[in-house]
Amino acid sequence: MPDLRLVKGNEAICYGAVHGGCEAFFGYPITPQNEVPEIMSWLMPKYGRAFLQAESEIASINMIYGASGAGKRAMSSSSSPGISLMMEGISYIAGAELPCVLISVQRGGPGLGNIAPSQSDYFQAVKGGGHGDYNNIVLAPWNAQEMYDHPRIAFELADKYRMPVIVLTDAVLGSMLEPARIPDEPPEIEVPGKPWAACGRGGRDHKNVINSLYLEPEVLSDHNDKLQARYATIREQEKKWDTRLVDDAEFLVAAYGISARIAFSAIKMARERGLKVGLFRPVTLWPFPSEALAEIGNRVNGTLVFELSGGQMLEDVRLALPGRPVEFFGKMGGVLPSPSELCEEIFKAAERCNAGSSSRTNQVRV
Repeated sequence: MPDLRLVKGNEAICYGAVHGGCEAFFGYPITPQNEVPEIMSWLMPKYGRAFLQAESEIASINMIYGASGAGKRAMSSSSSPGISLMMEGISYIAGAELPCVLISVQRGGPGLGNIAPSQSDYFQAVKGGGHGDYNNIVLAPWNAQEMYDHPRIAFELADKYRMPVIVLTDAVLGSMLEPARIPDEPPEIEVPGKPWAACGRGGRDHKNVINSLYLEPEVLSDHNDKLQARYATIREQEKKWDTRLVDDAEFLVAAYGISARIAFSAIKMARERGLKVGLFRPVTLWPFPSEALAEIGNRVNGTLVFELSGGQMLEDVRLALPGRPVEFFGKMGGVLPSPSELCEEIFKAAERCNAGSSSRTNQVRV
């Protein structure tokens, strides 16, 4: 059994990446993820792996392109505006069918905003900020243990599907200290072969080419069709979610990451006051676990979406629950509500949903 150790979330990410077989890390400092490149700067060389502080986020993502194209497990980390600068490179990586892992430690925006926690980059990660029809797999941890586990899972998914995987976290999870089970040394892992990599001809009859440029429309169309078929498979097979106290729930709260932590405390408060509330936490934000949410959301009186944003995951929840009452409560700019404040919002939302349900019932009777 791995030793239980007290770690910051950003520290857990680094151990997870190294234990997941990360062979090359390229990054650039930006708060609140500075601890990630700092720790990787000594942890990677310790195991004979490559670390480089790039001159910018744009340089970092293009170094990822090169290292991944050569068949290496490569990772970068940044925070909101830094991830924005990487968008062209991420699109190139997706188009070239290259696996990589990106850590996004969200901060308040838009613009430079501040260094406080936020979840305003959901669209950026989930909908794809660069050009073209592509997707990233997006994982959303909610504690230090998942901050360790998710980079390892991310490398496996990236190699399996040859695409970028984003671990979407935030300033609170990155900075908070929590216990997590982390081995002292990297475990033995089996990295799949990469016969497509541009790592020298090596006796092959042909040379491998890493490319995202397809000038003939018909050729690019076929390439896109192949990518879309892969994304459809991911939607079928890779959705992950977590539920708490939903078996007898009459009302539901949907939240991810640090918001889900706050929500679960508020839910327990609400239950103490007699309101049967459950939690739905998507672990994969893309692919979004719509069917699992619908199964629960369609049998409760209503759902409250809670995010540290103006309402971004809200759109995916509403798409999963068409015609059902969906309420929203959000905070922006790095402000975190207390569990007691959120508990009051849960009661207000439940009351509105119950009132709406009564109104709809009366209309049916008429």
